[in-house]
Amino acid sequence: MKSIDQCHLYGILDAGYTSPADFPRVARLMVEGDGIDILQLRAKGASLEDVKRWADAVHAITIEAGVPLVINDHPAVAAAVGAEIIHVGQDDMPLAEVRKLVPQNTLIGKSTHSIDQAMAAAAEGADYIGFGPLFATLTKPDYIPIGIDDILTLHQRLSIPIFCIGGIKKENLLSVLSAGAKRVVIVSGILQAEDVPAYVRDCKRILTT
Repeated sequence: MKSIDQCHLYGILDAGYTSPADFPRVARLMVEGDGIDILQLRAKGASLEDVKRWADAVHAITIEAGVPLVINDHPAVAAAVGAEIIHVGQDDMPLAEVRKLVPQNTLIGKSTHSIDQAMAAAAEGADYIGFGPLFATLTKPDYIPIGIDDILTLHQRLSIPIFCIGGIKKENLLSVLSAGAKRVVIVSGILQAEDVPAYVRDCKRILTT
């Protein structure tokens, strides 16, 4: 299983783009070969029972591939399926409360939208953070893009992994890396690609050159 430090390309199975019935097929495409390094399951508004059922099916795939599975929002589901990581947002419970609900070795990630929030999440004990949205994105239409100017500063101030997120695609990936990013989350670019494994390979090649 990859450690969080080994992960640079983060994919998300998002029910807003992919039918949950199609989660296993798409997950296999995303992890195929030297695929994504880390995979989150995100299904806003779904019942805990449904999220657990989908997570069980996806986790079987990610375990075989050595890819950590992240459960978005639901510590109880992460604990029940044995997911490696739980991810929470700014409006969710404090990380100290989250830690009480998951096994001791479960990592916790937190979404942040400014340098101050990022620093606070690290101080709170987050194992990694998401930082964004860098650009406008249909995934989070209500969030104001924060741009790329703070990426380098944040990397100079924090030592935990920082995954930049929000409107990042293969076409603008190089500019995000040039601004100081080392790790990225790509959602719609991967999920809407005609050839998912090829798209992932292209992104990883950009990330490692």
